[in-house]
Amino acid sequence: MTKNTGAQGRTEQQRKQNPSVLDNFKPLILDVAVPLGSYYLFKDAFGMSTFAALAWSSVAPALRTVWGLVKERKTNALAGLILVVNVVSLLLSFVSGDPRLMLAKDSGVSSVVAFGILASVWLGKPMMTAGMKPFLVKGDAAKEAAWERLVSGASDRSAAFRSKEKAFSVVWGLVLLAECVARVVGAYTIPVDTMVWLGSVFLVGAMVIGFVVSGGLAVEPMEKMLSAEVEAGEAEAAEAGTSAAGTTSEVAVAA
Repeated sequence: MTKNTGAQGRTEQQRKQNPSVLDNFKPLILDVAVPLGSYYLFKDAFGMSTFAALAWSSVAPALRTVWGLVKERKTNALAGLILVVNVVSLLLSFVSGDPRLMLAKDSGVSSVVAFGILASVWLGKPMMTAGMKPFLVKGDAAKEAAWERLVSGASDRSAAFRSKEKAFSVVWGLVLLAECVARVVGAYTIPVDTMVWLGSVFLVGAMVIGFVVSGGLAVEPMEKMLSAEVEAGEAEAAEAGTSAAGTTSEVAVAA
């Protein structure tokens, strides 16, 4: 029993030190893909109403949020945001009447996400990092270790890296907020028939702008700093190995 427990402990430790691609994408899968996927499954496959589909798809992020608070003693920002978005969507589902108001209500979700992202930056825990990190680390153990050094403050590049990390979330927060404002303005100034399809154009345009600006402003510099940190870590490891070999040789000669 003791041997099995020890083996399991070593396996768990090795998994944490060498995370797979799936481990890196786990937050996105559990906190974003599962709620969104379940919503469309309940609505399209099971024929539920929008209200019922939203309610049932809120179960997973609600459990994830409660689990984080009770078990891990911390807030799961991504799951919490999805839960809030679902609740807002449920409340907005009761909005009816004026066609322009119906068009403007779509901006409610964008505004919730935007303010949630910006608040996470202010709290020092940029929410969009969960979506960016897997694409930079790619399940590579060396990059994962370099990432941890950079965000922990252990590297000379840490301050610059953390600044770019925050900038990534700020860009997306501002872009989504601008998209929200554009929807509201358009809903009350542009003909309803035009705004019906133009709202989707606003969203796509915001996504394109977000990817382009955040990529150039944050992702590319972070990728370069991450590569530099990996090289520095490998150089330190090689130097340590050389020093250890020299010490061993000296001991052998003395003996």
